Amino acid sequence: MVTPNPNDRLVVAVSSRALFDLEEEHRLFEEQGYAAFRDYQVAHKEDPLPPGVAFPFVKRLLALNDHFGEENPFQVVVLSRNSPESAQRIFHSCRHWNLPVTSGAFTSGQSTFPFLRAFNVSLFLSANPKSVKMAIESGLPGGLVLPNTVEDVDDQDPSLRIAFDFDGVIIDDEAEREYQKEGLAGFHQLERSKAATPHEPGPLRGLFAKLSHFQRLDYDLHGRDNPYFHPAIRISIVTARGSQSADRLVTTLKTFGMSAAELFLLDGLDKTPILNAIRPHIFFDDQMRHLEDTKSVVPSVLVPFGIHNVPEAEE
Repeated sequence: MVTPNPNDRLVVAVSSRALFDLEEEHRLFEEQGYAAFRDYQVAHKEDPLPPGVAFPFVKRLLALNDHFGEENPFQVVVLSRNSPESAQRIFHSCRHWNLPVTSGAFTSGQSTFPFLRAFNVSLFLSANPKSVKMAIESGLPGGLVLPNTVEDVDDQDPSLRIAFDFDGVIIDDEAEREYQKEGLAGFHQLERSKAATPHEPGPLRGLFAKLSHFQRLDYDLHGRDNPYFHPAIRISIVTARGSQSADRLVTTLKTFGMSAAELFLLDGLDKTPILNAIRPHIFFDDQMRHLEDTKSVVPSVLVPFGIHNVPEAEE
């Protein structure tokens, strides 16, 4: 067993609608109001909810605690605007699916936003666009889960697979802004001129760094002398960048002290076939136009940061 430093704990805050499929109940809320929603949840408290978009990621993340030691470095907290009575169905569903989630905040319709810092989260996942946008604008790591019907295939590979876009997710959107302003030639010129200058961090840099830490820890303790080593965490960067702009990407990762197990430089090609081959349990991107395609094959999350997420009136 591995016992990481308690300061390395990775906390994910997830809304009940991201963790479980509550779309039918949400429609009830919108059509008949909060009281009807609450009463329905209480009446069905023993009925387990089906898994939601974030479920495969959460399930495998928590399973890493068996690999990394008794300190349980991975924790998931449910943040919900549901009533405390509704919490019964959420936690009953967690027990039904053998999901060791035991912490939560239920605010009876009030905002859960103030509790993100209180729980010291490394990632906030929600199906509410306003909540996620508020988190990003406050410098907190948030992602909007997009509805889909992708299920986790319980295959022989127990690893947690996570895929990230690069610009606007791990780093800021400086290069993307240059691309929008000066085109591809301007983008390449900027990246070549700053090949030795790391990018500024983006909204999910902290999450990426913590996952990278555990990836390295896993390899140091289990992989160095084991030719058959199978990693517990596999991190992939899937970016529209090509090899022309790879130097600054690598410089940035080295300066951040982070690494990825796999790097895919697609030079503008469609990300969907690659993601279909990787089969990550979650994929983060800052552009909805990419995610409209990927959400049909992998659990996809929009990080509403940067130039692609600024209303036209503000540009």
